[in-house]
Amino acid sequence: MPEAELHILGGGGIADALDEVVARFERAHGVTIVLRYGTLPQLIDMARQGVPFDLAVVPRDVLEDTAVRALIVPGSIRTVARAGIGVAVRLGAPMPDISTPEALKRTLLAARAVASIPASATGARIAEIYAELGIAADMAARTRAQPGPKQIAEAVASGEAELGLFLLNVLIDPRLAIVGPVPAELQREVVYDLAVAAKASAPEVARAFVAHLLSPVAAEVIRGRGMQPG
Repeated sequence: MPEAELHILGGGGIADALDEVVARFERAHGVTIVLRYGTLPQLIDMARQGVPFDLAVVPRDVLEDTAVRALIVPGSIRTVARAGIGVAVRLGAPMPDISTPEALKRTLLAARAVASIPASATGARIAEIYAELGIAADMAARTRAQPGPKQIAEAVASGEAELGLFLLNVLIDPRLAIVGPVPAELQREVVYDLAVAAKASAPEVARAFVAHLLSPVAAEVIRGRGMQPG
């Protein structure tokens, strides 16, 4: 395969898995991959503003934007991974009850601060959960907005927030204890899709990476990072 540079837009929630898949591909093929991660609005803005990319591995919400969809190859969208929303506390802290919608509501309202990323695809789903529980206004005052997934764990581990509420795979950290997923009645998965850019600068390399990302080897990486492949 000729030397090439591949540019990928990525959703922050899949970063751990995608970083590992990319590293394996680079070693195997001698290709340099440039990853640019962002939240939902940031990814849409990057695409709209002409940030070059050959592939996108992003929350499905990004590809539902009309302007973004115009930049990708029709029919190239494939599902890569999905993850559910859960709750975490600092390691050693009491484990709150989130077993039912009412229990989750009580736990959230009892918390002084909850770390999350409101400006993200996951944040939009969490807002829906708050609305369904009737606590949107209460949680606005309790939410400690973080700039990225890694900062959620930092906020909970440092005591800045009592709870972390986000994708379960993002909450996996040795300093945290996973309380569990939100109740099934409230669960809203975030789905990560890949798409090939219509103006991909290295289409052959892009196709090879797509095959790698959809392979059983990559699926094991995704599963090992707390997400469900496909």
